[in-house]
Amino acid sequence: MGKARSSLLGYPRIGEQREWKKALEQFWAGKMNELEFRDKMEQIRLGHVKKLAEIGIDLIPVGDFSFYDHVLDTSAMFGLVPDRFKYEGGKVSLETYFDIARGNQGAVASEMTKWFNTNYHYIVPELDKDPVLADNRPLHFFREAKEKLNIEGKPVILGPVTFVKLSKGYKRGFKDVVEQFVPLYAQILRELQEEGVKWVQIDEPILSTAISKEEFEIVEDVYHALQESAPKVNILLQTYFDSVEDYQKVITLPVKGIGLDFVHDRGENLKALKRHGFPADKVLAAGVIDGRNIWRANLEDKLLNLEEILQKVHKDSLIIQPSSSLLHVPVTVRNENLPQSLTGTLAFADEKSEEVVLLAKAVNHGKPSIAAKIVEAIVAFQHLNSSTFRNNRQIQEELKKLPSMKVSRAATFSIRQLEQEKAIPLPLLPTTTIGSFPQTADLRKRRQEWRKGQLSDVEYDKIIKSEIKRWVELQEEIGLDVLVHGEFERTDMVEFFGEKLAGFHFTKLGWVQSYGSRCVKPPIIFGDVTFESPMTLKETLYAQSLTDKPVKGMLTGPVTILNWSFVREDISRFQVANQIAIALRKEVEVLEENGISMIQVDEPALREGLPLKPKHQEEYLDRAVYAFKLATSSVKNETQIHTHMCYSNFKQIINAIDALDADVISIETSRSHGELIQAFEEETYGKGIGLGIYDIHSPRVPTLGEMMKNIERALQVLDKKLFWINPDCGLKTRGEAETIAALKVMIEAARQTRERLLVKER
Repeated sequence: MGKARSSLLGYPRIGEQREWKKALEQFWAGKMNELEFRDKMEQIRLGHVKKLAEIGIDLIPVGDFSFYDHVLDTSAMFGLVPDRFKYEGGKVSLETYFDIARGNQGAVASEMTKWFNTNYHYIVPELDKDPVLADNRPLHFFREAKEKLNIEGKPVILGPVTFVKLSKGYKRGFKDVVEQFVPLYAQILRELQEEGVKWVQIDEPILSTAISKEEFEIVEDVYHALQESAPKVNILLQTYFDSVEDYQKVITLPVKGIGLDFVHDRGENLKALKRHGFPADKVLAAGVIDGRNIWRANLEDKLLNLEEILQKVHKDSLIIQPSSSLLHVPVTVRNENLPQSLTGTLAFADEKSEEVVLLAKAVNHGKPSIAAKIVEAIVAFQHLNSSTFRNNRQIQEELKKLPSMKVSRAATFSIRQLEQEKAIPLPLLPTTTIGSFPQTADLRKRRQEWRKGQLSDVEYDKIIKSEIKRWVELQEEIGLDVLVHGEFERTDMVEFFGEKLAGFHFTKLGWVQSYGSRCVKPPIIFGDVTFESPMTLKETLYAQSLTDKPVKGMLTGPVTILNWSFVREDISRFQVANQIAIALRKEVEVLEENGISMIQVDEPALREGLPLKPKHQEEYLDRAVYAFKLATSSVKNETQIHTHMCYSNFKQIINAIDALDADVISIETSRSHGELIQAFEEETYGKGIGLGIYDIHSPRVPTLGEMMKNIERALQVLDKKLFWINPDCGLKTRGEAETIAALKVMIEAARQTRERLLVKER
């Protein structure tokens, strides 16, 4: 008799101690050669496969591992290297692979943007040439696990429709371009079939978005062709992050298995399953464990969920798995030193894998087989939910007053602009940065010593002040018009504020990949968020005391703190966002009361939380705008509110950007090679704006010509009197020498543009 199986869609790459990140950065720094690097990466990769086998996962993913990004891996697999990198065919070299992601001195990096509604960034494929099969990566990783561990894994591939949909630069129609890839995917599957592969996971998350009828017909054609090319391979067509757009059509696709998200689907996948059933000749891969949050699952509820699914699907046609790849959560809880109230309530990738195995065991052997685990979880959550550790009466009373509170600026932008020009005189095309400056290895070392109690508060404060003073002087020397204090006291733009607000917990090793080797440690919002004391005042006032030029106060916005945290699930996400906004409002007011006339409240993750389906987007944007305005609207007219966003499709949210009513917004545009300016070519924007004119995620120093080109294109559609010049993001991760060199080029670009505009006016 058959049984339900356990599976994962993907596993974190970074390692428990971020071994992956360290190896990458050592290789880039020339401290590790290519052979050593590849050996280290293989060791990490096989360690993951072995661990999942020991946990008891039946279908272990292989090929989900990456040196940088799985979308870039797919581009390299098909030889899709932009011409500027001088690729001559064959397997893409490691040097070229990283050049695409990071750029080199002769060529700019490919665009980077968010992976659906997550904080993971992928490298946007450039389809300006015909694809070829340069390297069958899934076959290599399958062979590796089988030969070295005797484990037959489940190869994972990004599907052709999603891959092309997320790409740019193709000149032919969408259908024609997808059809170019079908023979190549067919060849991959045939070679896997010859190797004896049983299951192949092909990810098509685009099916969870609002795709058109014509696009779905392309999906049907693609999978008919792929099934015919390798009939002995079981294709598991995997979706995630939301419900599928047309359930009845999706379940008729010619594949052996369908993977559905039963966590982030708003109940729609389950509703469709109960209404329309599921084909008896297919396998359902049910994503019932949350792949994107870190709370331990209520196994009793999950079993009830599975019982509903089992009314329509026999258990031997059921695969139990997380809702998405576990790339989006940390590796393991076992290295954490948790407070008593959180003990037993968290589950990272390893623990989620164990939950999947437990659920499969319960389905196959009955609920009593995991009864002790169910009781353990219930007790832990009852303790958390009943504690003052989670609940704060003061903020709950403040939330009740929100319906009667005015949440908008006292005057319109045009009136505020006039008052700000009098209060803060600035030149045409004012220059500034986004906020952070490079942090040296010595500074990071001293911070660790301070955290460990090896350095006194007084000594640490002197070090921070020394860096602030040095960089204020450097900014004045470079010639910037509006300065920042540099954020030397901050490790992360969310972590810093979370450590100063009540309601947050920070992990020791809860790292998650954001882009490339950049890992972040999202805080856990477990309780009511409340303001306790000023968070940024000391450093901002010190910087302002050193210069006559304006210094911006630097805060992270409520929606970004929300979207870049692991959030409690016992109240709504926007109740949490409003709690954060009230706390930030108090910080904004403290800065203003102390004479800080420019305050930047960054929202780089505003679009990140945007639901995948249009029917849910308006409500999200309305609530996001409300939270931002709640945080920023109480200031005087002459106080200038700035915000910053990065890596977004701004066409989708340009009305919301305008509704934020910020006096100045800075937006990335250089990484997209200026293409984001199209949003402002099609829509009028009448407030202050800075389109980042160079890419800070690449180590290269851009040329004057590149920066001038970006400025000139922007000024074709934006009012020069409202235009600011800045990099596209913070500079914390860059080297000092390259930062200074790039900023000097930026200042020269601004100077030459001002002169040109003045000549035209004469």
